Amino acid sequence: MTELRSERRNGNWDRFFGPFFESWAVFKAPQAKSRHIIAYWTRDQLKALGFYMNSEQRRLPRIVAWQYFVSIQLAISLASLFYGISESIGDIVNLGRDLVFIITIIFICFRLVFFAQYAGELDVIIDALEDIYHWSIKGPARKEVQETKRLHFLLFMALVITWFSFLLLFMLIKISTPFWIESHTLPFHVAWPFQLHNPSMHPIAHIIIFVSQSTTMLYFLIWLGVFENMGVSLFFELTSALRVLCIELRNLQELCLGDEDIMYRELCRMTKFHQQIIILTDRCNHIFNGAFIMQMLINFLLVSLSLFEVLAAKKDPQVAAEYMIIMLMTLGHLSFWSKFGDMFSEESEQVALAVYEAYDPNLGSKSIHRQFCFFIHRAQKPLIMRATPFPPFNLMNYMFILKQCYSILTILANTLE
Repeated sequence: MTELRSERRNGNWDRFFGPFFESWAVFKAPQAKSRHIIAYWTRDQLKALGFYMNSEQRRLPRIVAWQYFVSIQLAISLASLFYGISESIGDIVNLGRDLVFIITIIFICFRLVFFAQYAGELDVIIDALEDIYHWSIKGPARKEVQETKRLHFLLFMALVITWFSFLLLFMLIKISTPFWIESHTLPFHVAWPFQLHNPSMHPIAHIIIFVSQSTTMLYFLIWLGVFENMGVSLFFELTSALRVLCIELRNLQELCLGDEDIMYRELCRMTKFHQQIIILTDRCNHIFNGAFIMQMLINFLLVSLSLFEVLAAKKDPQVAAEYMIIMLMTLGHLSFWSKFGDMFSEESEQVALAVYEAYDPNLGSKSIHRQFCFFIHRAQKPLIMRATPFPPFNLMNYMFILKQCYSILTILANTLE
């Protein structure tokens, strides 16, 4: 299996659509694999969007000016949403709608602050995972490893395409609401001084606000989608690295053919490989700790609030459907992280089993036996995706969050009645 060999283009459009073109090329060529990991491609997408805040990008005046411009646009959008709350007081449905979008923009702002702080460290992790991806695998495990890398790339890209399709569909619906719902004059309910948002009093200002609101939210939701894909893909690449390690371990005896020197050398290399994965996992959890905490809180608030608003707006199917879409997207976002957290932990547990299968007590010196025992002992502790002091990201804790949302919903529904 070979990597695709095509000329790299540096235009922003080419960089943004690069992973989609790459996935299609890999899909059409059964013997080909991607030139880069998903995180590398998503980093290129963020650079194409002009909002990748590492030290290299900050030295480019044009990029810095663009980042200030869109940040000011986002701040203005948030301020106008807050100002619009005054018009929604007394109407629980409209108030809930305003709160949902305010919480979403606050989440985006937090992601921007987090990214500005840790972009350099994320670069180090992405480069390390990119190096691991290009390691040359020899022996009987080579073919299976290459097929695994290809399959993982295509599966993740299928999820990325699905996620972006839902995201763009949601934004298309929101931007078009003023054209098919008479009570909506803007995609998002806001208020401006001097009634600038009122189309009958200030039609030109209303058009400017409409265009600004639509483009700003579309841009930042796409940015957020790409950033989330990059974050999840880091743990997915660690999962792939663990799978590669398991494949190599299960083919270790066939590779060595009883040669103790090769056995010891390969076993030490795999032990160091496992140690590198553990170190990268700890660094990822440390970097994402604050982001994970905010993510759990925001998802909890959005799911609870959306469920409540669906009940409150049950007499208005259009509004209820809007909240239902928001709730499903929030649940999809949470399940996206939780499922990959599960996969990561499960694959880390498979390493201990693979080492045990590779161990033959009748072969090898004492040093080889000690190395095997150390490897088995260390691999028995599963690796997890977590934010201290919260529980790990997995489907079990995901269901726990849903149960808590349901409990709060029951209380709010009784209050509403």
